[in-house]
Amino acid sequence: MLELNDETALSQAAQGDAEAFGILYERYVGRIYTYIYYRTGNSDDAEDLTARVFFRAMRHIGNYRYRGLPFSAWLYRIAHNLVANWHRDNSRRKEIPLEDALVGRNIGDHPETELVQIEERDKLLQVIRCLPADRQQLLILKFVEHLSNAEIGQIMGRSEGAIKSLYHRTLLNLREEYDSITNRLAITEFQAKPVLSGNGRRRRV
Repeated sequence: MLELNDETALSQAAQGDAEAFGILYERYVGRIYTYIYYRTGNSDDAEDLTARVFFRAMRHIGNYRYRGLPFSAWLYRIAHNLVANWHRDNSRRKEIPLEDALVGRNIGDHPETELVQIEERDKLLQVIRCLPADRQQLLILKFVEHLSNAEIGQIMGRSEGAIKSLYHRTLLNLREEYDSITNRLAITEFQAKPVLSGNGRRRRV
């Protein structure tokens, strides 16, 4: 049964075959959960929203038509709409808690190198949190889900060329914002450093 392709499983699920829908669920639940988690930054809400995605998909499975759009793209669209509603209802920042991203990491024999990597990742997350929702979605699908531009275009309802253009603009903005944050942090650290005054006493810049 697990060897069923999506089209066959969808056909059987649309006729009320719960086992066929279960196969689709097992095939995609991990990817949908990961996508939602990166958009909400909360594991409990991600689990709840993931369950709602598949519940909505199960209710409307009979209305699904292939038409060149993979089942996974349909699921991502449902997830995107639910996440957008979640943000509107909760008025929360779209972020991933840094401490969650670091759980289980092994510092190893070079803690100073690990610290630098953590600081760099922290700055990058600051930039990503400031991006519009569609650009956050693009980055997650590109770097977390490792989807192609064509696949991302199907999910976001845009042409492959439009995705390439958006991706290019997003990378340019990321670089500019990242450099800006890095410069601001460097200035702040410099101003916070104590220096010796003429009488040998320490004072801050």
